[in-house]
Amino acid sequence: MIALIQRVTEASVSSAGETLGEIGPGLLALVAVERGDAEAEALRLAEKVVSYRVFADGAGKMNLSLKDTGGALLAVPQFTLAADTGSGLRPSFSSAASPQDGERLFAEFLRQAKSFIGQTASGRFGADMQVRLVNDGPVTFWLRVAGNRTS
Repeated sequence: MIALIQRVTEASVSSAGETLGEIGPGLLALVAVERGDAEAEALRLAEKVVSYRVFADGAGKMNLSLKDTGGALLAVPQFTLAADTGSGLRPSFSSAASPQDGERLFAEFLRQAKSFIGQTASGRFGADMQVRLVNDGPVTFWLRVAGNRTS
């Protein structure tokens, strides 16, 4: 599974004019599920996202996580992060999970994240969404968990 996380002062996601989720200070996580991912990866990615130290401590160093700061998480499903862009001029999505697995594991990621922190919101799997954010820093990281490997 992959998450592109961005530290934000605020973020929201909407679809067809309806606000699906919005947060104040915290993290926006764009989340993709890859073929072969399972519940174990959803758990590990959720734990990594809420524990990743991207917020400043009293000395101005990135030493605090969402769990430490009480910040919020906005999770948005985005299968295009699983694209293979290694050849040609058009992405291949052969490494992305099936829609059924993707929806199930995104829901599991969200469930696990909610168990770690209280403030969570999300987009809607499979919907055409518009995401608005104010990136704080800017601070953006690409996280991936797969099998026994984390990057």
